[in-house]
Amino acid sequence: MPCYSIDGVIPVVHPQAYVHPTAVLIGDVIIEAGAYIGPFAALRADFGQILIQQNANVQDSCTVHGFPDSVTLVEEYGHIGHGAILHGCIIRKNVLVGMNSVILDEAEIGENTIIGANSTVKAKAQIPANVLALGSPAKVVRPLEDKEIAWKRHGTQQYIELTARCLQSMHEVEPLPEQTASRRTYRDFSAEHVIKKNA
Repeated sequence: MPCYSIDGVIPVVHPQAYVHPTAVLIGDVIIEAGAYIGPFAALRADFGQILIQQNANVQDSCTVHGFPDSVTLVEEYGHIGHGAILHGCIIRKNVLVGMNSVILDEAEIGENTIIGANSTVKAKAQIPANVLALGSPAKVVRPLEDKEIAWKRHGTQQYIELTARCLQSMHEVEPLPEQTASRRTYRDFSAEHVIKKNA
């Protein structure tokens, strides 16, 4: 992966985390065990620190940065959807930030909350725990139901499993020139996974 020190500050990646080779880490970035950092994510900690805690995920094309002396924090089981931007904010445990959403400086998202896709959370906004917030600027729409929090946990668990799959089996390869009968498909993996889980 492209990983850069600045002013002698070197990123830290736990051996049980997965960072895609196209993701970029700069400076005071800390990635804890079980975390997943997707393709083309940019985590640039040249002013403040970026901390991605255990079993959180930062998906494809996300941008994470902050103002000087800030800490941009994603707590355990945080789930940051494709294309989201986090800037100097705090994402509490088990939060889902929807695709292409923007969370601005000193905003704090409470535990278990879901921020809907394409939302903008204003600087210094305080979004409480266990709610659904949507819009630009984001506003609390309603409390979340238990089944919605369970749905979110299931999605994050899939990314925790993806971290393990990537560490075990992802390799750069040359593409096959054509489809063949012997080529594995995702259905083959899914069927094997179901058999293992039920064994």
